[in-house]
This record gives sequence, structure tokens and C-alpha cells, in this order.
Amino acid sequence: MKKLFAFIAVLGMLSIGASFNVAMAQEEPTSPADTTATDTTLIEQAVIEEVVTEPAVAEPEDQTMHQILKQKFIEGNAAFMGIVILALVMGLAIAIERIIYLSMATTNSKKLLAKIEAALEEGGVEAAKEVCRNTRGPIASIFYQGLERYGEGLDFVEKSIISYGSVQMGLLEKGLTWISLFISIAPMLGFMGTVIGMIAAFDSIQQAGEISATLVAGGIKVALITTVTGLIVAMILQLFYNYCLTKIDSITNDMEDSSISFMDMLIKFQHAK
Repeated sequence: MKKLFAFIAVLGMLSIGASFNVAMAQEEPTSPADTTATDTTLIEQAVIEEVVTEPAVAEPEDQTMHQILKQKFIEGNAAFMGIVILALVMGLAIAIERIIYLSMATTNSKKLLAKIEAALEEGGVEAAKEVCRNTRGPIASIFYQGLERYGEGLDFVEKSIISYGSVQMGLLEKGLTWISLFISIAPMLGFMGTVIGMIAAFDSIQQAGEISATLVAGGIKVALITTVTGLIVAMILQLFYNYCLTKIDSITNDMEDSSISFMDMLIKFQHAK
């Protein structure tokens, strides 16, 4: 028991001595050099944290063409911009339909005439009609109408070709009036949006009570967006319109030349009989 009490007493004295040394170390004043070093370290850490945590300057991201067009659409007054875009969509729809129709109406007239001539020599008028029925395009339709009147004489054949040629011309030019309308109305809608935008800009100046370059420039910029859009729409539709006119002129010239050759072929066939 005495040894146990002695062991406990020694442990207690060691514990008290360790606690006393720790307390003395905490209460010991630091030297000026140590204080300076500590302050320097803290300042450096604060600067590093500030640099790290400082928000980076937001650099403008490169906008895509879709985002730019969307922004300009909103800036130019969605009501007028929507009407101009609607004119573009409707005009393009009609133009694309016309281009498809004109492409399908294009026929190799020389090849068709050769087939009709061979059919006339082999099977007569009925065989030539069958060739025209199986061929797509206005030229074949005109030839078919002429062959339908062959029994009445060549004069009636010629009149039938001329009359039905006018009908086919009307079908080729169908829808071009609407494209022309959209070409004319798109810039007008743009100018109307510009005028209304200028009125709104002057209203803002009147409410502000002073002329501000920001108000004037911003209002004019927004107003002119509609005009630019209207002009772009008109130029796009004008390209399609001119293409359709060129295609129609080409088909018309081919119809006229082929009709002359067709009449010569019928005259030759009649004399051969």
C-alpha cells in the first residue's frame, strides 16, 4: 500500500509540474521580432485570401448568331419584328412551293419531241397521246391538247396550243403576286416601326424634360432595327422572286420553240399520210 501511495504521489507531482510549465509558456511575452513575423504572416495570408476570393472581372462571352438575332428581335419591338418575320416566312413558303413546281414543270423538250415523232410513225395520233399522258410538265400537256384537236384540222390544233399555252403560263406565274406583295410590304412595315420608335424616343425625351444623348441614340437604334429587318426580308424574297421569273422565262421560251417544232411535225405527218 505504501508503494501504491508513493506512486500516486509521484504522478500527481509530475502532473502539477507539467501544468505549471504550460502556463508559464503561455504567459511568457513574445519578443518584438516574433510579433513582427507573426503580423507579416497574417498580412500575407489575408492578401492571398483576398486575391483568391476576389471575383474575377466578367469578360463578355462571344455570343452566337442565334443569341444576337434574338437580342435584336427583342430590341426592335417584338410586335413589328414579328409581322416582318411573318412576311418573310410566308413569302419563303410561296417561293419554295413555286421553285418545286417549276422544277417539276421543266421538261426535256427535244427528247419529248423525238418520242412523239416515233410514236406518230409507229402508232399514229393515239400513240402520241399516250406519250404525252405519260410525260410530266406543261409542254406535254399542250401537245396533248393539240393532238386532241388533230381530227378537226391543223388550224384548230394551232389555236388549241395557243389557248392552252396561256393557261399553262397562268399556272406557272401563280403565287408570284403574293411574293411581290411581301417584297413591297416588308420595308413598309419596317419604316412604320421606325416612325413609331422615333415617336416613342421623343416621348421619352419629353418626359425626361431634357435632351439626353442616351435616350436619343437608344431610341433611334431600336427604331432602325425594324427598317434593317424589313430591307433584309425584301432582299431575300427578291432573290427568290427573280429566280422564279428566270425559270418561268426559260420554260416559256421552251414551250414556244417546242410548239413550233410540234406543228412542223404534225404537218410533216399529215403530208406523209
